Amino acid sequence: MEAGTLSGRYETAERLGSGGMSNVYKATDKILERTVAVKILAEHLSDDERFVARFRREALAVAKLIHPNIVQVYDTGVDDGRHYIVMEYVQGRSGAQILQRSGPVEAETAAEIGIQACAGLDYAHRRGIIHRDVKPGNLMVTGGPVGGGAQLTIKLTDFGIARAIEQTRITQVGSVVGTAAYLAPEQVRGEEATPATDVYALGVVLYQFLTGRLPYEGSSLAELAVRQQNETPLPPSTYNEDVPTPLGSAVLRALEGDPNRRYASADELASGLHLGLEGEDVTLPEDGEGTPTRYLDSDTAATRHLDRGTARTEYRPADSPTRRPQPRVAPPPPVAPVPRADKSTKKRGGFSRFVRFVLALIALVLVAGAVATAVIITTDKAAGVHVSKVAGETVDKVVEELKGLVQKNSE
Repeated sequence: MEAGTLSGRYETAERLGSGGMSNVYKATDKILERTVAVKILAEHLSDDERFVARFRREALAVAKLIHPNIVQVYDTGVDDGRHYIVMEYVQGRSGAQILQRSGPVEAETAAEIGIQACAGLDYAHRRGIIHRDVKPGNLMVTGGPVGGGAQLTIKLTDFGIARAIEQTRITQVGSVVGTAAYLAPEQVRGEEATPATDVYALGVVLYQFLTGRLPYEGSSLAELAVRQQNETPLPPSTYNEDVPTPLGSAVLRALEGDPNRRYASADELASGLHLGLEGEDVTLPEDGEGTPTRYLDSDTAATRHLDRGTARTEYRPADSPTRRPQPRVAPPPPVAPVPRADKSTKKRGGFSRFVRFVLALIALVLVAGAVATAVIITTDKAAGVHVSKVAGETVDKVVEELKGLVQKNSE
């Protein structure tokens, strides 16, 4: 693209970088009179309406991320079919450029790069945004031993673009977005990205900064997946003896294939890097359950490591009021026990009386029924009334009354 103006506001100049998804240009915001970076999407992405719609939504979400370790998004728009986003201009080099030109960096510098990148990732994760494409090319480095300045500063860029791409038809069925070498095993399997997947990708980046090589290498996604499944990366000190073993252990923990054994958050990884620099062993202990013992920061609402100066006290429950000593009282004189009927005997006696009562009622009913039947037969012969019917109705009525009486007395 030649120098020109986008939307009458952004005057573009030299190209800062290019990739498969976009080209980045240095530009001047003529309204606010400041230098910015403008990323213009590749033509094959701009032609996909669904991608453009998702990309704009992601850009708006990322624009809300205001953090010193994240490249801020200022604006997004379209000009003559060219979709672009306007970002903070960072005068520095990408991590990819540093690795290509200088190779591995000092252990302290690599750890500082990781700690600052973790700060930006943790800020985004807490706001529900996963990067999904952490790699050296998306880390901007200024200052420090590698940036040629006094203070080292790391800024993450390209939030949101990976998510927009993976939700469109541009991504072929079965493929995974991102550079394969930086994908966590669960991403290779097609599972949903989580903060732990960004932790894994950053672990790959740190391994590169310490050794100048990738922990796993493969000519295809399938080969990479097989290596991740069956191989364990060698400690960084294998390739660079200047890397402290505890620091290398922290990086290896970020590369755990099982997310349950990996640092669960960017903040935990930052704590691990700090401890590694201080020489503390952060190797994940093996236990029967395979459950990791995590290093947690002070803001984590979970079990925390006790400070060495913290006094430990034994827990003793308070005395219950009901257990306080009572004054002794002379025992009362013995009283002769009153004979008490055995419960089973009482039950049998009560049941016998009840049976006798019922039998007496039944006998009374039978007598009354016989008398009533005789009277009815004598009275109604002349009238031709059906004897069995009248007698049956009378007996049924008495039986029903008897049932009610028995039930009442049994309650």
